[in-house]
Amino acid sequence: MATETGEINALLGTGTDFNGKLSFEGTVRIDGRFQGEILTNDVLIIGEGAEVRAEIEAGTLIVRGGVVVGNIRARESVEIHAPGRVLGDIVSPSLFIGKGVVFDGRCQMKADDEEAACEAAAAPAPQLLEAIVPPAPPKALAAPAPQPALPVQQAWPPVQIVPPVPVQKRR
Repeated sequence: MATETGEINALLGTGTDFNGKLSFEGTVRIDGRFQGEILTNDVLIIGEGAEVRAEIEAGTLIVRGGVVVGNIRARESVEIHAPGRVLGDIVSPSLFIGKGVVFDGRCQMKADDEEAACEAAAAPAPQLLEAIVPPAPPKALAAPAPQPALPVQQAWPPVQIVPPVPVQKRR
């Protein structure tokens, strides 16, 4: 986990309300309210009581207890500590979620260079895709596909059902 031993270059303190685009170098801590977009290659700390509604792209994001609503892309790591709440998707090669944290979203754990390679390999050319898979007819015209019967599968190891044995009373 990253530590906060570095110097904090800027602070949006409690009671601060900021709307817009924030880009910076170094370490910034937000304890107030922020709405917009945050871009940095360095460290962003979301303090307790903070409310952040933003698309975040950072080197390292540390959520110390505030609320983050929006998607997060981190080059190095994301840490979410209790009682932090994150509502949005996370893309990061390293993720820490502490006990008592609320995280509602999807997570992809890959580095930026892996992501570019995966996206290029996974996305066939649009004209090839249509040649392989014809476009689906409109839903109003499509008939429901018949459901094939599922084969009965044998449990392994084979299970034998044994009838219950009557219990004899002691005298």
